[in-house]
Amino acid sequence: MPADTAAESLARLAAERVDHRFKGLPPDADGLTVGALAAQRRNLFTGGFATPVLALSAERLEHNLRLMETYAARHGLAFAPHGKTSMAPQLFRRQIEHGAWGITLAVPHQVRVARAFGVRRVFLANELVDAAALRWISTELDADPDFRFVCYVDSVRGVELMDAALRGAARPLDVVVELAAGEGARTGVRTEAECAAVADAVAATRTLRLAGVAGYEGEVPQADPERVTAWLRRLVALAADFDQAGRFTGLDEIVVSAGGSAWFDAVADVFAEIPELSRPVLKLLRSGAYVSHDDGHYRKLTPFNRVPEEGALEPAFRLWTQVVSRPSPEQAFVNAGKRDAAYDLDLPFAQVIRRDGAERPATGVTVTALSDQHAWLSTTPEADLEVGDWVGLGLSHPCTSFDKWQLIPVAEADGTVVDYVRTFF
Repeated sequence: MPADTAAESLARLAAERVDHRFKGLPPDADGLTVGALAAQRRNLFTGGFATPVLALSAERLEHNLRLMETYAARHGLAFAPHGKTSMAPQLFRRQIEHGAWGITLAVPHQVRVARAFGVRRVFLANELVDAAALRWISTELDADPDFRFVCYVDSVRGVELMDAALRGAARPLDVVVELAAGEGARTGVRTEAECAAVADAVAATRTLRLAGVAGYEGEVPQADPERVTAWLRRLVALAADFDQAGRFTGLDEIVVSAGGSAWFDAVADVFAEIPELSRPVLKLLRSGAYVSHDDGHYRKLTPFNRVPEEGALEPAFRLWTQVVSRPSPEQAFVNAGKRDAAYDLDLPFAQVIRRDGAERPATGVTVTALSDQHAWLSTTPEADLEVGDWVGLGLSHPCTSFDKWQLIPVAEADGTVVDYVRTFF
């Protein structure tokens, strides 16, 4: 898709009308375009926003984008952040503006979203055997010489299905053999001998081209630095073995890809050891949760805890809720629950309380459970909490935070809303 068309697609997001579809936005903004509402620079706390409302920190979002851009460049890595985290084309654009090679995705619908907004390089971290989706991607490849698409293969049967769906395509589809992270891990080929059989199956087709190897170290059983490093070295050795066997033909570069959000430091270290191959190596990192980071799961798992000299990601989400019931000194309820907050890895964390424009720590307040539209709060005697107070909650797991909100205000530290991020799940 030409750059001007991509810009037009993004501009259409600003032209979308605010209405009942978008929770948390000011009721009196109905009928305004998103761009017009953003131009008003309303305050999140005094501008008519209704609770619950999820907000992204403008400053922390920019910090995280810059940090991972710097990290990838410092370690000689190409970066294709996983777009399934946000499914937000505006964030895809910013990630690419911050040096990303392209965007990683998982399923065909996500690729369609990315293409609709001009993403020119897509890494699909899955074997794709859906015939209708393959034919659509082939049409995209044939129509746009600048479109680069790479996906996993992890079985001879998958190769056969892909080949059957792609017969007649003008351009071959680039594939990478996925090496499984171990016995009992998620997807991928279990042994090097089976990897060679899959590569042989690819070579026997005219519709596919072997472009490299890949996998996901986050699925290494009982993952620790030693096990993860050992698996990554297997992946690198597989690439070298394939290259020595002359399996990479007609390529400008060989793709070697790994990297979730928990072990990208190990990926950087091992990929620095990749030997010289017959062609340049695209060392492709795919971490995605960094864009918003979080206050729970990834705060604990981020590799920056192991390499603090490299920097630190900052949690950018806060879910603003309101106390709607205070039935006893030990209990309170706010008006956000499972429909609004991620809860698959951790419950939300009570962080701050706002009353009459003043903000203070949520001392003595703990989220103990979620109903569909309520969070259950346990309160100690030191908790100063009243009906009507706003309570800001930190969240765990970005991937299941983004997908509950279609339009997310981006707010500066003083509450000024400067943008709105549209998601497509």
